[in-house]
Amino acid sequence: QVQLVESGGGSVQAGGSLRLSCATSGNFYDINTMEWYRQTPGKERELVAAVGPVGSPNYATSVKGRFTISRDNAKNTVSLLMNNLKPEDTAVYYCRADLLLRAGESWGSFWGQGTQVTVSP
Repeated sequence: QVQLVESGGGSVQAGGSLRLSCATSGNFYDINTMEWYRQTPGKERELVAAVGPVGSPNYATSVKGRFTISRDNAKNTVSLLMNNLKPEDTAVYYCRADLLLRAGESWGSFWGQGTQVTVSP
């Protein structure tokens, strides 16, 4: 069974940094786009950053210049380095990836369970 597992969340003061990691487990044939989303209570999940299989990262305007997404294609992992954190970055952060379980099948969207990031003033 394929799973995405996030780690690295926690509590930090404003201006601090955190690094989130997302590891894949289980067997799959291929992996495409990997993304980080975040969600706060009562709001829709929003895309924070995305990276394709050969790079070309994209960021939400609110995090551009502060967050950096990177991936290790050999390990099928994706990370999110968050610098200069602000209280409004407080949310549950989710990893998402497009995975092809077997050749010839359709791509599927897989999510991690989420990790809490709390930024205090």
